[in-house]
Amino acid sequence: MKKWESHFQLGDTVTQEQVDFFDKHGVIVFRNFINREKVDLYLSELKRLETEWLSENKDKVNGIPLKHGKDEHGNRTIQRLCFTSLYSDALHQLLEESRLKNLMAFLHPYEGRIGENEKDGLVINNYINTPNSTFTQMGWHTDAPRDLFLGQKIMPMLNVGIHLDDCKFENGGLRVLPGTHKQSVLKLLFGKKYFIDNNDDDREVGFDLHAGDLSVHDGRLWHRVKQSPLYGEASRRRVMYIPFITGKYKPKDENSKTPFYHRFTSKVHH
Repeated sequence: MKKWESHFQLGDTVTQEQVDFFDKHGVIVFRNFINREKVDLYLSELKRLETEWLSENKDKVNGIPLKHGKDEHGNRTIQRLCFTSLYSDALHQLLEESRLKNLMAFLHPYEGRIGENEKDGLVINNYINTPNSTFTQMGWHTDAPRDLFLGQKIMPMLNVGIHLDDCKFENGGLRVLPGTHKQSVLKLLFGKKYFIDNNDDDREVGFDLHAGDLSVHDGRLWHRVKQSPLYGEASRRRVMYIPFITGKYKPKDENSKTPFYHRFTSKVHH
């Protein structure tokens, strides 16, 4: 397992070098996508939504279950929030930003869009390593079988992560197998045991990520979230994930059914 050293700056457009790099590896990291002020704004919105949804005893949004847990003091928390931009002006405005929309270049030749009210919308993951936490790691998976479960062919999608905490390589976090976005369907479905397998892999790479960084990975890429060796507040990792999707428009609303893959695994994340 090794640390990924390649990173870029995101300007007004995505460069050909960046497109080629992503095409080869299926993952790319941009430093300092948002400044500290914006990081603090989005963290305060996360806190506000969590407080409101806990007081309302909300257990799902648009058919997607929220992931509840407890912090090290035994207080209730929500460790995975979905469709957050539908409840926050600041998060909705983030999704309107032109620099974000430029990332559609990584989906070329497909027409891409930000799935604000599709899939699980803008997700905020709140990983913490405590005895009561239900969300400390995430086993190996790709995001492609979801399409198959929904009876459609596997379409390209991007998972765009905006990182709200510093997370050094040594402290766990996102791990990927570069290049596996070009694997066969057979390998895509059976290359690893979905969500059950948390084992280290010789080919995997991890990252030094800082609050404000942005990562993009192809949904067909094998990836996981490694547990932090740290404990309590020091292990906290908050990441916002934005789905960039292609194919038929399938919005969700409060009457949407819970997709059945959420019933047999509580570990599906983005």
